Amino acid sequence: MKTKRLFEGKTLGILTGGGDTSALNASIEAIKCRAGVLGYTVYGIRRGWKGLLGEGDIVDLTGQPYDGWYGGTALLSSRTNPFPTKNNPIDRTDQVMRNLKRYKIDVLVSIGGDDTNGAAKKLYEQEGISVIGFPKTIDNDIRTRTLHTINEHIHETSLCPGFPSAAINIAQFTSMLRTTAESHSRVMVLEIMGRDAGWLTGSSIFGGATFCLIPEVEMTKERKEIFFEKVKQAYYNNKRQYLIIAVAEGTRWYNEKNGNTELVCASSDLDEYGHNHLGGISGVVAQEIRKRTGIDARTQNTGYYARSGECTMYDKRFCNILSDKVLDLLIREDYGKMPVLTNVTAYREIEEYNCSTIDMGQIENFPLPSYYYNEESFQFSDRYYDFLGHMLERPNERRFNSDFPKVYPKL
Repeated sequence: MKTKRLFEGKTLGILTGGGDTSALNASIEAIKCRAGVLGYTVYGIRRGWKGLLGEGDIVDLTGQPYDGWYGGTALLSSRTNPFPTKNNPIDRTDQVMRNLKRYKIDVLVSIGGDDTNGAAKKLYEQEGISVIGFPKTIDNDIRTRTLHTINEHIHETSLCPGFPSAAINIAQFTSMLRTTAESHSRVMVLEIMGRDAGWLTGSSIFGGATFCLIPEVEMTKERKEIFFEKVKQAYYNNKRQYLIIAVAEGTRWYNEKNGNTELVCASSDLDEYGHNHLGGISGVVAQEIRKRTGIDARTQNTGYYARSGECTMYDKRFCNILSDKVLDLLIREDYGKMPVLTNVTAYREIEEYNCSTIDMGQIENFPLPSYYYNEESFQFSDRYYDFLGHMLERPNERRFNSDFPKVYPKL
């Protein structure tokens, strides 16, 4: 006699919200496969919370092949917020609840950052839906309560799927930029995504960035003067006379015209979570370097490059072990939780036993800790080098080492 699987006849829905990462499809694939083993019918909810509004936008993933190496999300994404906001004061949670009932979705897995999982948490607390959160962000600013041990010292850190792949991309991008900076004896100011946290900006140090500016440390009038002096010293002390400076898009910069330390925004538009469209800080920094130091400075915006491309090996395995913890939560019907990594480990050491869970009510932002960054030197610490070293290999550091003898006119 055929025995029914544990949750046969039940349906699990998966959605992805917010900015995409290279690890989203890997997360969907891993969760889908484990839910299928338990007997769930697995639905994909398209375009995040938007797929549960109106008539709904749902696809059936059950028994379907799914490419978890391909970056981004095949379920698509949006920054839709079902709860009322300043931009959209209409409460649409009744539409979400209606569609969960119409499509007979028994359990919901929300893959996202603080915004997407924050909405899931509210629905869990207010409406009692069975929900499991899954972390996702290239900014790495979700508080996962992960521990990082270095030289017998234990520090709290954060590690989220999507960040390792993005960090590798930024390190490689920075490394490639060195040749053009060196060819023209320039300062290259590299703008990197990071609204509130400098985790991703810090990965540029693996590619050769000398200085980094981050959202956690405001560039006041006084700090700018110190920064320009350090730029001059580093540039002229470099035999090749070039520098790469990485700056997070959310870095607050002192505006000489109005006397305020503020964000640089590409537009005044806000999304449904109230976020500005940032962009342009690299141009402001480069312009002032030219003005204050006389050194040629140019800009390069990494834009969406960081979150694009295939999922890396570290992220793929990371998604798998967190999904093993999702499997555990599903079996025990323990909802309102999110799986997290307990300790930062190297690729070969990522296993399910090194995972735990946190209550979704504890999900919050986690800016870069002060022990990872030196405010005085505008540089990341050795502790951050060690943190990155668990998931990144240094890019190719080939250098043109010939030192040609100078020729003087013959008398």
